Amino acid sequence: MKGTVIWFTGLSAAGKTTIAKAVSAVLKEKSEKHEILDGDILRKHITSDLGFSHEDREKNLARATFIAKLLARNNVIVLSAFITPYNSVRRKIRSELEGDSNFVEVYVKASLETCKKRCYKGLYAKAEKGIIKNFTGISDPFEEPENADLVLDTENKTIEECSEEVLKFIENLKN
Repeated sequence: MKGTVIWFTGLSAAGKTTIAKAVSAVLKEKSEKHEILDGDILRKHITSDLGFSHEDREKNLARATFIAKLLARNNVIVLSAFITPYNSVRRKIRSELEGDSNFVEVYVKASLETCKKRCYKGLYAKAEKGIIKNFTGISDPFEEPENADLVLDTENKTIEECSEEVLKFIENLKN
């Protein structure tokens, strides 16, 4: 089986990383080779030289795509959790990864209001005050995905239900 890239996209605090971690826990129990690529971690260690302009976001996601491709090429299940706000960039990522891996775009859907309430880092409040510039959902757009393979509504489903859907999707790719 070729590697699989599960690309979680959605607003900050929608539940991307939380679902990726829940899926990871089950994959670990099954001794499945996998890695989580998380936007916050990547920015801290690999793309700290980039800001949040449209151009810098594209560079950040290009680097993440490259890493995902390397891992998938080695039959690793990659759980990528990135806001990925623009449809044009999502299309580019899909075209870059689809041939070499099973690519699954997962839209982790939650309203802006829900994400604001969930955000324990206070990022939305800072963005609304103008302290953080180019913040997705406030001063920069989030384009709802056009072609998501899976939509997880985290306002109406538990993390467990969402992770089960992702795991079923992964299992179906094997068959």
